[in-house]
Amino acid sequence: MENAPLTESVFRLRLAGDTSAITAPGQFVNILLDGFFLRRPFSVCDWEAGELTVLYKILGRGTKAMTALSPGTKLDLLTGLGNGFDMAPAGDRPLLAGGGVGIPPLYGLAKRLCAAGRRPVAALGFNTAADAILLEEFRALGAETVIATLDGSLGLRGLVTDAMAAAGETTYLYTCGPEGMLRAVYDASRTPGQFSFEERMGCGFGACMGCTCETKYGPKRICRDGPVLRKEEIVW
Repeated sequence: MENAPLTESVFRLRLAGDTSAITAPGQFVNILLDGFFLRRPFSVCDWEAGELTVLYKILGRGTKAMTALSPGTKLDLLTGLGNGFDMAPAGDRPLLAGGGVGIPPLYGLAKRLCAAGRRPVAALGFNTAADAILLEEFRALGAETVIATLDGSLGLRGLVTDAMAAAGETTYLYTCGPEGMLRAVYDASRTPGQFSFEERMGCGFGACMGCTCETKYGPKRICRDGPVLRKEEIVW
């Protein structure tokens, strides 16, 4: 339906198709691209009946090739993969902390938290103002938004953890981003929470065991048992 740039390197891909297997924010899809052996996993930004939105960043040959996809192109997707975020423990004012392309799944989460009567606050981090995505979309939901940029060109000067500190008291934590950011968020957080991890994947549904990581409760597959792990089970 759409494949449009949001920044110099981030694109929004809107797809029409069967979304019935997607049951929770934070799940992901695995996209098969012509000319590439392995599928590419992408978190779901938002979905409704018959429509799916994914945001992706140009990082390699696969994502570069995706920028040439035009409306009307048919794609082969595995959908509804992973466990997603559990909204039950969110409390009244959950904190959603994200950096860069770790932010899209938090939008889908914020949308559903707001619909459930919660008051999420989003702490979002970017390198510069030019990298910022989904700000107006979060605000349109009514979610409080605190922004930090490394160069100070938008919001606070600093990291996601600085935006977290400025958010004040919150009831629970949801976060997604690169591992270095997740570790910093873990150290800075003061509440229980759920962390969505990125990992290189082969199959995307638990058969190849290639994305297995160690937790306090034994090995888990990020694609099947994750990508969301609870704070208390993480081993760094």
